[in-house]
Amino acid sequence: MTVRSTSKTAKPARPGYVCDACGHQPPKWFGRCPECGEWGSVIEASAGPALGAMRNVAPRAPGEPARPIATISAVPARAVATGVSELDRVLGGGLVPGSVVLLAGEPGVGKSTLLLDVAQQWAAGAGSPSLIVSGEESVSQVRLRAERMNTLHEQLYLAAETDLAAVLGHLDAVKPGLLVLDSVQTIAAPGNDGVPGGVTQVRAVTAALVAVAKERNIATVLVGHVTKDGSVAGPRVLEHLVDVVLHFEGDKHSSLRLVRGLKNRFGAADEVGCFEMNESGITSLPDPSGLFLTRYAEPVPGTCVTVAMEGRRALVTEVQALIGATVAGSPRRTVSGLDSARLAMVLAVLQRRTERMALHDKEVFAATVGGIRVVEPAADLAVALAVASAGLNLSMSPRLAAIGEVGLTGEVRRVGAVPRRLAEAVRLGFKYALVPTGCGPSSTGTPAGDLRVEEVSDLRTALHWAARLSAE
Repeated sequence: MTVRSTSKTAKPARPGYVCDACGHQPPKWFGRCPECGEWGSVIEASAGPALGAMRNVAPRAPGEPARPIATISAVPARAVATGVSELDRVLGGGLVPGSVVLLAGEPGVGKSTLLLDVAQQWAAGAGSPSLIVSGEESVSQVRLRAERMNTLHEQLYLAAETDLAAVLGHLDAVKPGLLVLDSVQTIAAPGNDGVPGGVTQVRAVTAALVAVAKERNIATVLVGHVTKDGSVAGPRVLEHLVDVVLHFEGDKHSSLRLVRGLKNRFGAADEVGCFEMNESGITSLPDPSGLFLTRYAEPVPGTCVTVAMEGRRALVTEVQALIGATVAGSPRRTVSGLDSARLAMVLAVLQRRTERMALHDKEVFAATVGGIRVVEPAADLAVALAVASAGLNLSMSPRLAAIGEVGLTGEVRRVGAVPRRLAEAVRLGFKYALVPTGCGPSSTGTPAGDLRVEEVSDLRTALHWAARLSAE
C-alpha cells in the first residue's frame, strides 16, 4: 500500500523587480519602467519575506516624552554661517547642525571646488573640525586643489573612502561639525544588495548618514550626480530623505555659476546664489548684474535691457538681436540663453502686429550676455524691442529697461515682481522703463526715484515709446 504525503511542496518565492533609476517596484519585469520611462532600468531584486507586507507593531515607551511646543528650545536648529555668503543666502542663513544637504550638478561644474571652500571656512570660523570624504579622488588630488585655492587649515581633515563603515569610523575619530561626502553614489553599504550608485545602495547609504547626522548634530553635505536630462540621479526617495536639495549649474564656457534651491526645510526654496569660477577657485557674486551688461561707447542697434528674476533676485540682463540675410525657404532662428519657442512667437507677433517688420524670410539671431539663461515671459518685450531695433537700425537708449510678456494679439501682459525689478533698475542708474499697464509706480504705490516709468498696453505703443525715449 502506497502512502501519499499530505504536505504541499513550498513554491519558490517569486522574484521582485525594482527600477534602478526611480525606485519603482513593478509586479513583473519591463523593458521600460512604467513610472519614470527609463529604458533598461528594471532589475531583479531579492524578495524578502516581508516585501510589501504589513507587520503588527506593538507600542513601546518613547525615549523622550512629547512636550508642549512652547517649551522646546529652537537654539539647536539655528543656522551656522558657512562663510560663503551666496551659499548662505540659498540655505537661508547657513548650515543647520544635524541637517543633510544634497548638492547635485553636472561633472566639472565646480561642486568639489565650492565645498572645499565651504569646509575650509567652516574649519576656520565654526569652532569645530570639518571632514571631507572623497570617493572619487585621492587625498593627494584634493590637497593639490586646496593649495591652488589657498584653503589649507589644520582643522580641515581629508579621507578617501568608498565604504560606509570606514566613513562612520572617520566620524568617530575626527568628531567633525561638518561632513562633506563626495559623492554619495560612490559609497557602498555592507550587507546591502546592488552595486555602488544603485537604488538600494544609495538609499541605504543616505538613510544611514541621515540617522548619524541627526544623532550627532553633524551638518552633512552629500554630493550627487545628475542624469542626462539634468535631474538628480538616484531614487526619488533620496530627495525626500534629505533636508535641502541644491542644484549647481553653469556653462563650462562661462565663468558664471548658479546654485539654485529646489527644496529647503529651513528657508525659502526659490533662492539663487551667484558665483564666479576663476583660476584660483570660486568666489561669491553679491552683485552679478554687471556680468550681464555690455558697456558701449555709443548706442548700438539690436540691444535692449530687461530685468529678469532668478528666484527672489532681480538681475539686469542685456538681450541682443541680429537680423541676417534674406534666405529662400526656411531661414534660421538661432538663440543662446533664450527660449527658441518664445523667440519664434515674438517674431510672428512683430511681423503681424506692427508695420515695416518683414521677418519671414530673414535669419534672426538672439542671445543674452554673460552666459545667463532667461526663459521667463517677462523678457518678451525686451526681445521684441531688440529685434525691432536691429531690423529698423534704430538704437535703443542704453538707460532703458523693458519688462513685460507679449501676447499673440500684440498686448503687453502683466508679470510678477515688477516693483522689485524696478528697484534694481533704479539701483543701477537706469532712467527709463517700459512696463505693462497697471504695473507702474502710480498703480502699485511703489517709489520709482529718478526712474521714468511708462506703462504700455501693446507692442506698437512700446515701440513708439522706445523710439521717443531713445531720441531724448
